[in-house]
Amino acid sequence: MMNMDMLNMLIGMLILMVGVLIGVAFLTLMERKVLGYIQIRKGPNKVGFMGILQPFSDAIKLFTKEQVFLNYSNYFSYYFSPIIGFMLSLIIWSIIPYFFNMFTYNLGVMFFLCCTSMGVYTLLIAGWSSNSNYSLLGGLRAVAQTISYEVSLSLILLSSIILIMNLDLVIFNKYQILIWFIFLMLPLSLCFFSSMLAETNRTPFDFAEGESELVSGFNIEYSSGGFALIFLAEYSSILFMSLLFIIIYMGGYELNFMFYLKLVLMSFFFIWVRGTLPRYRYDKLMYLCWKSYLPISLNYLIFFLGLKMILI
Repeated sequence: MMNMDMLNMLIGMLILMVGVLIGVAFLTLMERKVLGYIQIRKGPNKVGFMGILQPFSDAIKLFTKEQVFLNYSNYFSYYFSPIIGFMLSLIIWSIIPYFFNMFTYNLGVMFFLCCTSMGVYTLLIAGWSSNSNYSLLGGLRAVAQTISYEVSLSLILLSSIILIMNLDLVIFNKYQILIWFIFLMLPLSLCFFSSMLAETNRTPFDFAEGESELVSGFNIEYSSGGFALIFLAEYSSILFMSLLFIIIYMGGYELNFMFYLKLVLMSFFFIWVRGTLPRYRYDKLMYLCWKSYLPISLNYLIFFLGLKMILI
């Protein structure tokens, strides 16, 4: 019986990971199409019907390119950090409460925070081990940015957790049957969304990959499979963050068409921001976090604590 359970869990995880990778492939296609229409052009439309096979052609191109091995790099760190980063971004997906697997996470939010904290190290090691000044600067920026925004992200999450008094993501669904949390805490949800942008290194907070200042940032020395894995990890994180936002603020986890529509809409917002906003200045990013988001999230936290005490 135990072996069958283990086999079911393994098969469930494999199905999930395949699903995530296909989702990431079509998210990249959606990004290129949306950015194309924002810039008044078509986007990819040659490979397959309306460019629908473009992501697979990109993947084949990336993985068949020549792998560059640097003479002056710390080889093992340089080689394995994208792999570990990609594995971490896939492991986080195991906490989503999808109903045909045998995993149950009572501490799902805690596990999410642990995995995202670990993701910082892969960026730092990728930047440092390349032994290039540009990549080192990109790695340092990524660490400073991610650590800063993790603080506000955790505090904003804590406000939602205080309302339901549980760390399990399944419970959010039960508490949002009558009203979504986004209506109860609109300013906080907007802070959470921009913290998600900073956490996933997306425009306008993509300082780790600033082409105008750092050539390409922490991934400058990567080519072929290494670059593809960094790319996949980033887009997998975008999809997961969109999912987390929906679970916490927009009605919880449900297996229906509306849920997937909300997920596509949230992913679209990530792309829309990229097509609309210019890159922020680095010192302003830090200022925004420590002097705006942190006080707002702390004030809301105290407010919800007081509200909970009154209701009890």
